[in-house]
Amino acid sequence: MNRRTFLSLASVAALRRTSFAAPVPANKRERMLEWLAGQGAPNYTPAAFFLHFGNDYKAGSAAATRHLEFFRHTDMDFLKIQFEQTYSRQEFLQKPADWSKLKLAGLDFYEPLLQTVRELVKAEKKNSLILMTLYSPFMCAGQCATAPVLLQHLEENPEAVKKGLEILTESQLLFVRACIKEGVDGFYTSTQGSEAKRFSTPAIFTKYVKPFDLVSMKEIAGACPFNILHVCDYVAPYANYDAVYDYPGHVINCNVKLIDRQITGQEIAQRFKRPFMGGMDRHGIIATGTPAQVEAEIRKVVKNSPRPFMLGADCTVEADTSWDRLKHAISVAHQV
Repeated sequence: MNRRTFLSLASVAALRRTSFAAPVPANKRERMLEWLAGQGAPNYTPAAFFLHFGNDYKAGSAAATRHLEFFRHTDMDFLKIQFEQTYSRQEFLQKPADWSKLKLAGLDFYEPLLQTVRELVKAEKKNSLILMTLYSPFMCAGQCATAPVLLQHLEENPEAVKKGLEILTESQLLFVRACIKEGVDGFYTSTQGSEAKRFSTPAIFTKYVKPFDLVSMKEIAGACPFNILHVCDYVAPYANYDAVYDYPGHVINCNVKLIDRQITGQEIAQRFKRPFMGGMDRHGIIATGTPAQVEAEIRKVVKNSPRPFMLGADCTVEADTSWDRLKHAISVAHQV
């Protein structure tokens, strides 16, 4: 074979590789949209971890800058904005009937966080999907009255507390619609209340918590391409997830550890009928292990998880977790 023939054949081979190989995603945004459509690369596992950034970075430009620093340093696959616009303690909430006096928080209340949203959308939306964290009206009510007081009032007179939950839900919808208008791609919606023994009867959750969870979730489901449902066990563990299998969300993030047993990511994906995100105990190897132990654990988790799968923790990791530790974990996931 002469040199000219060899070069000609090499050119044809290169053309075939270019013509028939699947195009490489141009950025994280394209990669995640392909993953959501079930077309992710076989040897690439998306990954994301979240933490709180402290009092100096709760809202406004400072929060936007910190979020970008963390996102770019760790190389996680989408940008999630922490919701730090918490409700202050309302001292007048002394009895169930007081919930009807709750004031509606308008958009001015959320403005500092909406500024964060605007800056992050402007800086990163062209390259990455952007999600806003959203706590349930029940969780926000706990901020207003403390969780023990809220639970007591729901046990005593749930119909009276319902008035306050309606007000909080109306306020939340204002924020959700504003975020969508500003350009977020979806929400990381967090629910609590169906944990084991949280209420004297599951009917309280079903009748007085769940309906208010679903208002914003249904609005989001119809407007956003990427929503993650987070079943939060920060307060208490779950006996099962039966109460929330029908909640909206493209991805489910929850703990594999229940109150008396451990379930698999495969079972979670099957029961929720969507991809599972998780696999890492926020207090376990991801927090305390050596780099070698972290890598071994991630490889084991990915190997035993259903596809499509996204690596993450069962909840927010501790605020003092090393960013380099999380960067390493994400880089391992990206190779398996």
